[in-house]
Amino acid sequence: MRCRSLGFLAVSLVAVFAASLAVPSFVFGQGGIAVDADGVLKLKATDQSGQLTKQQIAAAKASLNTEAAKRSNLRCVSLNRLEQFIRDHQNTVTDEARYLAGLLRVHYVFFYPESGDIVLAGPAEGWRTDSAGRVVGIQSGRPVIQLQDLCVALRSFPSGGEPMKLIGCSIDPTQEGLAAMQRFLRSHGSGAMPGDTQYIVQSLQTSLGLQTVTVNGVSPKTHFAQVMVEADYRMKLIGIGLERPPVKLVSWVARATPGQVARNALVRWFFTPDYQCVRTSDDGLAMQLVGDGVKVVGEDELVANNGQRRDNGSGDHASQEFVASFTKVYSELADKSPVFAELRNLIDLSVVAAYLQHENLYVKSGLKMDVLGDEKAISVEIFNAPKQVASAVNAIWRGHQLLTPIGGGVEINALMALAPEKRLPDKDDKVAKLRKQMKLELAKGRWWWD
Repeated sequence: MRCRSLGFLAVSLVAVFAASLAVPSFVFGQGGIAVDADGVLKLKATDQSGQLTKQQIAAAKASLNTEAAKRSNLRCVSLNRLEQFIRDHQNTVTDEARYLAGLLRVHYVFFYPESGDIVLAGPAEGWRTDSAGRVVGIQSGRPVIQLQDLCVALRSFPSGGEPMKLIGCSIDPTQEGLAAMQRFLRSHGSGAMPGDTQYIVQSLQTSLGLQTVTVNGVSPKTHFAQVMVEADYRMKLIGIGLERPPVKLVSWVARATPGQVARNALVRWFFTPDYQCVRTSDDGLAMQLVGDGVKVVGEDELVANNGQRRDNGSGDHASQEFVASFTKVYSELADKSPVFAELRNLIDLSVVAAYLQHENLYVKSGLKMDVLGDEKAISVEIFNAPKQVASAVNAIWRGHQLLTPIGGGVEINALMALAPEKRLPDKDDKVAKLRKQMKLELAKGRWWWD
């Protein structure tokens, strides 16, 4: 997954610009995004009072199957039996199937050659829809894993097909917008005063114009793509000081000083997997995903006067501190800001799908993928494709110089996590032993169990 993060432009007036929507400072980012028919991203409102949340929890508890509503430390889902269940019901997807029986994360993948079952296992609980439209656990509030996202991941790493080496997105200003911004800064930067802040912000927004959203490796019309774009968008809002995170995290702009930033440097931030996240048994029949799974890294870039961009290998200290801090608190942030938990789930699913393909488990298990792998059977391309966002600028004075920021990014190369040098050993055969302890004595039509 790749989402580009643009961060800082320095002329005589020091400026950093944000590829995001025009929003008031210190928005708390729980509301999610919406994409209109023209492909323009917009913020969604949240339930600040909490009253709606209470009503949704009560309604969910009343309507859910009592078994699926129970919290489980290790719920198991057989992909083979799930596909057969959906096939037997003429491709009708029940809520239990749509939300994978409340699975919150995938911690394990087990393969049973004797029955052909590929099993995903992890914590689970009953689910509800929150005020932003996300489907989350009733007790934890963490987003559940959705069948549509699993289908996107599996289709990216199909049996017998070429692996999808890179899935990603980017939000980028146009070359014309960057050039127009440079012209404005050259003509107005040297004499800027605090009283000019609003004029400068509006002029930079006008100069940059609409920015382009690009999704690669998966269809932009999927929930999978929307989560990537929102996570990118939210991360850069935090980095540039336009959104207050729900955990202690100092933004990049709060750390930055004009003297630390090179002229015409653009700070770029990327979400990537923590690629040392896979532990496999010696027999290859069990895999465990470990750790928080997500890192934030930075990369600088130069912008010439004509708006063209070229790589710059060095990074500024404030950016390095920001990405390190974001990575450190990622797990805590994901507990309180659902989109970051959703992004972590997408990374997990991508690594799982790459593992199934790499180990040839589709063939070994007989998993046909004629349902999970077929858009006609299970349609996942059902959303408006994100295409553009309006530029937003946050303005902060440092002495006599003005910082006006912008940033964001995600990149997942799932195959990298499976490289021999990245894999972790199964000490004391703990993962292998857990696989052997699982029982697959299921009634006909049953595809999940605790």
